[in-house]
Amino acid sequence: MSDLNLTFHSDRHSGQTAHTLRIDALHPVRQWLDHVPVNNPTFARILYKLIPGHCPFERDIVVFGRKLAHIPPLCKLNPLYDQFVGLRFRSMCYLVDVCGETI
Repeated sequence: MSDLNLTFHSDRHSGQTAHTLRIDALHPVRQWLDHVPVNNPTFARILYKLIPGHCPFERDIVVFGRKLAHIPPLCKLNPLYDQFVGLRFRSMCYLVDVCGETI
């Protein structure tokens, strides 16, 4: 887990206070991914091709035409999922808006 929650309780006389300090170990990586500049067509194409548009792990298990089980998308378990999707979106927008490519 990337988040660490620390709760401090104080019971000074009659006033009760609780302070929560949240430490996010992946915050620097999230910030870096959110600020990666996409200003090169080759780099934008590579990012667009490497980062999938939908979760590749989502599956339906079908036997003899009957759906037995569904494996949900596991990408949401990735703590950097939103940053990667945003990076792919910025790459796609750069290719369409600046380079004039159709995707």
